[in-house]
Amino acid sequence: MAKEAAKKEGGVLPPYFNIDPDAALSELGEPTSTRGFATIAEGCSKGRADLSSRGLNEEGQKSLRLFSTWEITRYLIPVAQAHFRRVLKAHPELPQGRSETEAGAKWFTLDEVLKLRAHFGSQGSKTKNYLPYRPQGLPAKLVAVANFKGGVGKTSTAAHLAMSAALDGYRVLVIDLDSQGSMTSIFGGKVDDEWDTAFPLIARHYGEHLRADNQRRLDRGDAPQPIDDVLSEAMKMTSTDVIQKTHWPNIDLIGAQLNLYWAEFQIPVWRMAARTWKLWDALTDRLEADGILDSYDIIFIDTPPALGYLTINGLSAADILLVPMGASFLEFDSTGRFFDMLHSTFASIEDGENLAARALGRPEMGFEWDAVRAVITRFDSAQQGELAALMQAYMGPVLSPHKQDFTALIGQAGEQVNGIYEADYRDFNRETYARGRETFDATYAAFKRLLIGVWRRAELERQKASLVPKGRARVKMGPEAL
Repeated sequence: MAKEAAKKEGGVLPPYFNIDPDAALSELGEPTSTRGFATIAEGCSKGRADLSSRGLNEEGQKSLRLFSTWEITRYLIPVAQAHFRRVLKAHPELPQGRSETEAGAKWFTLDEVLKLRAHFGSQGSKTKNYLPYRPQGLPAKLVAVANFKGGVGKTSTAAHLAMSAALDGYRVLVIDLDSQGSMTSIFGGKVDDEWDTAFPLIARHYGEHLRADNQRRLDRGDAPQPIDDVLSEAMKMTSTDVIQKTHWPNIDLIGAQLNLYWAEFQIPVWRMAARTWKLWDALTDRLEADGILDSYDIIFIDTPPALGYLTINGLSAADILLVPMGASFLEFDSTGRFFDMLHSTFASIEDGENLAARALGRPEMGFEWDAVRAVITRFDSAQQGELAALMQAYMGPVLSPHKQDFTALIGQAGEQVNGIYEADYRDFNRETYARGRETFDATYAAFKRLLIGVWRRAELERQKASLVPKGRARVKMGPEAL
């Protein structure tokens, strides 16, 4: 009767009406056991290997494409094509590129582009910024990209910023703290187990704390705590042991894989055994002790979509915090709760540490970030303009005024397991490619302004501190100072 009534009214019933139970049962299949998860995972693994192979060369490795004269002079080195060619002709010792045809365009590797940029930086016009801004004597800036809501473009944003910075001439390290390992896959990393991840760095930091604490115990006549094989092995390792090269000449990687998640269970066990261990300093201290902050310009940290111990390490290490989010109510709501959780977590750490510091007459500590920005990703101005304006009004300058537009280019590049900067523009209409990458170039420009401002402030503070008479220098206390 319902169907007949609907037909008379000219309508069609929704598909959730009149489902036949026996037909539904026939489509159901057998129940899934624990072993069933392994079967599903195996199928996904085979599919992942198949898809990943699309981005590999004949040797089974990821390789970075070449860059044409047009692309170099438009996006990488600010010179006219005619002048670029004259410089190459006048300096045969410089990379000359290669042509696919006798009269065809010249193509260069990124290594060659970096050498050309260095030449223009030393010999070219002093009015142009051939080399990226980087104050001498200051350490690398660490940038954490975080949000505990998945699907907001966190890893994609971090990866494309890393690629943009590399194309700009910066030396980049990417640290993947997400056990899903998506960032590692993007950069073709090979990670066998947790010993190829950031885990041994955190373990070493705890092991060194435990060794120092054991010495104090022995001095008091107390029995030391045991240092197990895991800690003993970790204390032999440095950051360079887990850093691997990528197919980008100036991007290196500390990768991740599923076993890294074990750290989320192990770290609280260590913390319970040694309450005085400052676990939030582990990553920062190891990178600094191993000279990593002097070896790179920018370090991007991709965090898990949860506020666990690995994320806390990444956030506390960061100088700049970027929080990607979509222009929707649910993502706005979730991001607000994320900031609320950040406040309660770090305030709790500060309260606990400062309670002890006051009792012992020591300086109090406080976390501080040079800049915090939320960034709207996957933006559709036709549908989300009003909500984005509302979000801007409530979040103020914390929300970057730049919005990363949705573009089909990233989906097309993703089919080849590449970032958009790895995609060959010859696979697209040239102007379509140019328009498609504009939004990511603008995202990097907004980030670079933030980075340069942070570095410039640090540079001016250093200059000011050098003028302060001895005994009157101001001390900025942070977790790393204790």
